[in-house]
Amino acid sequence: MAEQLGARLEAALGELLQRRTRLGLYAELVDGIGRGLDISSYPLLAGLARIGPATAVRLGREIGLDRSGTSRYASRLEAGGLLRRAPDPDDARGVLLSLTAEGEKVVAVLRARLADLLGARLAGWPPAEATAFVGGLDRFVRELRDGS
Repeated sequence: MAEQLGARLEAALGELLQRRTRLGLYAELVDGIGRGLDISSYPLLAGLARIGPATAVRLGREIGLDRSGTSRYASRLEAGGLLRRAPDPDDARGVLLSLTAEGEKVVAVLRARLADLLGARLAGWPPAEATAFVGGLDRFVRELRDGS
C-alpha cells in the first residue's frame, strides 16, 4: 500500500512542480500588480520574503536560479520599488537584496491572493477531507524538510 501511495504522490508532486503548472499559478497571483513583478520575477520576491535579506547567490540557490538570472530579476523588482540592494555587512564586496516596505505590502497581497485561490480550489471538497489533506501535507512537508 505504501508503495502505491508513494507512486501516486510522486506523480502528483511531479505535476505540481512542472514549470507550466507553476507559471499558471504565478500568472493568477501577479495579475495587475506591475512594478517589475511577473511570472519570472515572482519566485525571487517570494523567496526573499521567506528567507529575508540575502545575496544574489544565496537567493538563487534557494529558488533555483543562477546568479545572473537572480540579478536580472532583482533589477526589475528594484526599479519597481519592491526590493533594494545594500552593502553586505559581512562581506565588503557583497550586496544584500531585501524587500522594501512596498515589497512587503505586495508580498502580503500575493499571499492573500494565493490563500484565496487555494481556498477556492478546496471549497468543493468535503470539509473533513480538505482539513485532512492540508494537515497531512503540512506534516509531510515538515518531515521532508526536517529529515524525520
